[in-house]
Amino acid sequence: MDQNLRFLLKTFRKYYKEEGPIMPPRFARREFGFMFFDKNFMQRHTAFSRVADLGSMLQSKVPSHCYYSTAYYRKPGAPTMEEKEWLGADLIFDLDADHLAGAEKMTYSGMLEQIRKEMANLVDSFLLGDLGFSEEQVQIVFSGGRGYHAHVDLPDVLTLGTHERREIVDYITVKGLNIDWVFPYERTATSTVSMGDGLRSNVKTYRTIPLPDSGGWRLRMRRAFEELVEDICAMEPSDMRRAYPSLSGVQAKTLINMRDELAANREMLFRTNSMVNIRKTTQDRLIDIMQNDVSKRLSGEVDEPVTADIKRLIRLPGSLHGKTGLRVVPLSRTELDDFDPLTDAVPVQYSDEPVQITMRRDYDVTIREERFSLSGTTEVPEYAAVFLIGRKEASIGDGTAPRDGFF
Repeated sequence: MDQNLRFLLKTFRKYYKEEGPIMPPRFARREFGFMFFDKNFMQRHTAFSRVADLGSMLQSKVPSHCYYSTAYYRKPGAPTMEEKEWLGADLIFDLDADHLAGAEKMTYSGMLEQIRKEMANLVDSFLLGDLGFSEEQVQIVFSGGRGYHAHVDLPDVLTLGTHERREIVDYITVKGLNIDWVFPYERTATSTVSMGDGLRSNVKTYRTIPLPDSGGWRLRMRRAFEELVEDICAMEPSDMRRAYPSLSGVQAKTLINMRDELAANREMLFRTNSMVNIRKTTQDRLIDIMQNDVSKRLSGEVDEPVTADIKRLIRLPGSLHGKTGLRVVPLSRTELDDFDPLTDAVPVQYSDEPVQITMRRDYDVTIREERFSLSGTTEVPEYAAVFLIGRKEASIGDGTAPRDGFF
């Protein structure tokens, strides 16, 4: 084990001597898994009947990562999945920086702030909103690394299978949304003409708008449609194209005509909840924008494989993340709003004592509300050294000691 891992092991041991794990509900029915600083594989198929036994294990073996199963088993410590006898699983929603566009160009704190906002939207709009869970039924957890989890362990969801869980993800991520279900067609007779074999009606076909008392995606799309109409009525053609890529190839004169038409009919649109007075070409453009531009902005972000997996291992609250040294922190919805991982997830057991490190590149970071601009060989408080060495931004000492390739 090299000096970097020995340093992390020492600080993790200090933490686990003072802090016990935060056990999930029905922990005796869960499988636990661990990774260690001196091993490159996961130790699985472990079960605990007492909290004290897990606490003793953490103090004696000092794992780099701790996990527990979202699933409940009749025999959680059995050596194979078939022998465990699955009983059910929590409903888990995972958000991680991996899915962020341009994540490689973001700072660590910038990534986490973006993910925090997306988790808040997921919880507010979908878990508490459309799916109807209460705040008490949803537990949010900072992973200690680059994301957040939301857990629901109500009896009604425990026995949902993989297919049902994928359907929930599809709903949140607007996968397969039928735009004709949101804005259905209606037909009305505009006139009657006499033909040789009787009377015939001329029929106009037009889109309808979801009612104000709709729910779910229909209500979400109605509100977004109202904003879209307001936007277009106030925008120049160049602004429309920037805001709504579906209009990128439309000529300025056409966009001005569409703007004028919507401005003249705006009140009627939402009084009648229909586009009956709007030209078909305008209706088609509006629906195209709603389907291709707007619906994606309204959707939530979820890691589908995590939610669909009914035998998943997930990080244990109260444990430490081996690649950051940060604590895995359970949060309420209210606590999420002001949560700052680089302050609130830094264990108090990490000291202010100076530690010599050598940076692998120039690096700026704010930890415990103290800003560091680092390069070369320097000294930082222990709490900063743990994060920087865990993230492989620095090495312990003056950088001359050999390092192995693990971790």
